[in-house]
Amino acid sequence: MPPFTQDGTVLRYDDRGPADGGVVVLIHGHPFNRTLWDPQADAVAAAGYRVLTPDLRGYGESGVTPGQVPLSRFADDVAALLDTLGIGSAVVGGVSMGGQIAMEFHLRYPDRTRALVLSDTSAPAETAEGKRLRNRLAVRLLAEGMGGYADEVIDKMLARYNVAALPDVAARVLGMMQVTDPRGAAAALRGRAERPDYRDSLAGAKVPALVVVGADDVYTPVSDSEEIVKLMPDSVLRVIDGAGHLPGVEQPELFNTVLLDFLRDRCPTG
Repeated sequence: MPPFTQDGTVLRYDDRGPADGGVVVLIHGHPFNRTLWDPQADAVAAAGYRVLTPDLRGYGESGVTPGQVPLSRFADDVAALLDTLGIGSAVVGGVSMGGQIAMEFHLRYPDRTRALVLSDTSAPAETAEGKRLRNRLAVRLLAEGMGGYADEVIDKMLARYNVAALPDVAARVLGMMQVTDPRGAAAALRGRAERPDYRDSLAGAKVPALVVVGADDVYTPVSDSEEIVKLMPDSVLRVIDGAGHLPGVEQPELFNTVLLDFLRDRCPTG
């Protein structure tokens, strides 16, 4: 698809499915790109939905905004993509940082949020220790690049057992991390360190939500997702066995089943 420009930065995205289908936006996490969602985007588009998967600024083929990029700017980029395509509202989903961007989008644009899909993410503001860790990591990535970091976290991004059991998946995830621009990753880390608490806005949500988590996620364990479901008045939790932090790539068929069941039940297209 042709890119669009927001605040002087070129942003790229994929647009799948029928133009008149219900719109679903899927937002990747850190430090990945839009291809992370390929298994879901293909399946959801085949079911009759229009699926948008953007490369966040600083990731994939989108331009880099150095320094600090807050989650609010990522959310505004999603809104700008919808504006560019003449779309009023959408189901907005994301994994990890992408889930927090989806929560930020809902906070800023509640009337444009048809439903939420929150995968392997957490709602509270960053802790003081978390801020220090993210800012130190930003400095490290700028100095060293992505390679060492990617090697260190692959068995946390995926369930440890899947690194060996699913070598093609591990290689794909590792490759995405390795090619990410360190400047983009560092800017997002600095911005994410300052994220707000989304619990109040989720508690007041008037839209349905699907909350998904890998059973063996060590970054955002099942308890984080259970907290979100307790907060949201119209939400459902689905735990994906045999997966860690990225169940959409570790167990794509299981993930697609729960996602499509939710969309058909709560957000039918047409």
